[in-house]
Amino acid sequence: MTFVEGPVTVTVPATSANLGPGYDSLGLALDLRDELTGEILTSEGLEVTVEGAGEGSVPLDESHLVVRSMRAAFEVIGKQPPGLRLHCRNRIPHARGMGSSSAAIIGGLVLARALVAGGELILDDDTLFRTAAEIEGHPDNVAPAFYGGFTIAGEDDASPTGSATHCFAVRTAVDPRISVVVFVPVVGVETKTVRGLLPETVPHADAAADAGRSALLVAALSDAPEHLYRATRDFLHQEYRRPAMPESLALVDELRADGVAAIVSGAGPTVLAFSSGVESAETTKLAARCPAGWTCHSLNVDIDGVRIL
Repeated sequence: MTFVEGPVTVTVPATSANLGPGYDSLGLALDLRDELTGEILTSEGLEVTVEGAGEGSVPLDESHLVVRSMRAAFEVIGKQPPGLRLHCRNRIPHARGMGSSSAAIIGGLVLARALVAGGELILDDDTLFRTAAEIEGHPDNVAPAFYGGFTIAGEDDASPTGSATHCFAVRTAVDPRISVVVFVPVVGVETKTVRGLLPETVPHADAAADAGRSALLVAALSDAPEHLYRATRDFLHQEYRRPAMPESLALVDELRADGVAAIVSGAGPTVLAFSSGVESAETTKLAARCPAGWTCHSLNVDIDGVRIL
C-alpha cells in the first residue's frame, strides 16, 4: 500500500436537509462548494490551514473535523500516513443549516481515499457513505454531499449482514428548472440546541400530513415544481424550533404568505426558498427580500456531489 505523491484536491457541495416535511430523510446538494487540498508528508506532523468560513475559529489540530474524517478513512484502509498537510478553502457557512459538517466529513473521507493508491478498492463507496453517516450521526446531509442532487436517506434497524444499523441513500431526479435562494443570518445556531426543542411525540394527524407532503415533495422536485409550495408545508419540526430562530421563521412566514415555497434549511437558521433559475426574474425578486445584514445566495442544485480535481 502506497500513498500518492503530491497534493490532491477535492470539492464538496453545501447541502440542505429536511426540505420542510422530509425531516431527517430528504437532502439536496447546492452549488456552493468547499475545497480541500491534502498532501502526505514524509516527516511526522500535521499542518492545517483554513481560509474563508471558520478561519480563526475552527481548531487546527487533530480535532479538526476534516482531519478526524481523514483519520477514519486511513483507519479503514489500514495505514496512517507519517505526516499530513491540509488546506481548507471554505465557502459553506458554519452552523447555518447548510451542511458544513457533512461537507467536511465527506471531503475528508474522499480526500484520504484519493491519497492512497488503490484506496477506492478498500474503502468502496458504500463503506465510505456508511462511515460518513456514523461520524455525522445521521445520513440525510452526507448523502447529497457524496452523491449530489436530491437524495432520500435513512437507517434500517438491522442490516442483512447483521450490523446494528444499515444506512441507505437513493438519489432521484431533480427538475432542471428548479433553483434556490438561501438567506443566511449573521448568527448561527447549534444543531444540538434546536434538536432539543423537539417533542418526543407528535399528534398522529401531523405525522400523517407530513408523510403525505414528503411524498408530494419527491414528485414536485422530480418533475412537478408547480406543487413545491404545497409540498414544502411542514408539520413536524419547524414550528417547535421558532424560539431558537424567530427571525428565520418570521421570514418563512412572510415568504409563504406570498406563495413562495420557503423552508428552514436543515437545522437552521438559514432560510431556503425554491425558485425557477438563478438568473430568472423570480429569483431576482426573491433575492431582493434578503433581510438587512443577512447574506443571500442564488444557487443551482448541484448534481455532481463530491469531486476530485
